[in-house]
Amino acid sequence: MGTFKPNVIVHLAAQAGVRCSLESPRAYLESNIVGTFKVMEASRKLEVQYLLMVSTSSIYGTNGHMPFDELERVEIPLTFYAAAKKANESMAHSYAHLRNLPKPMFRFLPSMVLEGTRICAVQIHQRRLDGAPIDIHNNGDMARDFTYFEDLVRGIRLLIDATPVRFASRDYIAPGDSLSPVAPFRVVNIGNSDKVQLLDFIDAIEEEVGIRAILNYMEMQKGDVCQCRRSKNSHRVSASHDRSRGY
Repeated sequence: MGTFKPNVIVHLAAQAGVRCSLESPRAYLESNIVGTFKVMEASRKLEVQYLLMVSTSSIYGTNGHMPFDELERVEIPLTFYAAAKKANESMAHSYAHLRNLPKPMFRFLPSMVLEGTRICAVQIHQRRLDGAPIDIHNNGDMARDFTYFEDLVRGIRLLIDATPVRFASRDYIAPGDSLSPVAPFRVVNIGNSDKVQLLDFIDAIEEEVGIRAILNYMEMQKGDVCQCRRSKNSHRVSASHDRSRGY
């Protein structure tokens, strides 16, 4: 690490994705658990003021509640990816408690990028719209609250200025705040909270690129969920969605 002495570290590196974790769970163990431990240890040795770490909405599994709220229990992950991220949150909380190192965990919801005024989905590439079929799980009956990358970045930036603190009593924690009563640790969902049907999302992309997709309807993928949406009551530092930009 040499002379590099950051004040804040934002840990975004991870082995992501539900599907790949079904085939290569060891990669998630090594990257998301061992790798994250190394980042936490480096932060401790560097004596950084603040460590922000990414988690995922996959951690909610099928807890029966929609939209997702940070105060809900997350004890039923459906994939090893989600289980590894749940482990990350527990690891981060223990370090926050023992080392007094402030750690917010932000749970990303499905995202996309905006190129000028064009909609470009990360999940669907141009080459697949140009002849190859797109697998549509659960026969298309799925919904997400797709969030712009710009809004995710804005949410992270806001969190840098919203350092969690350790209060002397849980009585000081505001209702609805996921702040830990024993550590400077908080979980925050980052998403726009607007429900978008998957097939409507695909229609919008088709209209923008001028190509009709070949859809291959399939059964529900193991480990996936039908919908994913952030609660409008999530912590106020979450990124707000600019509805003037459509999806």
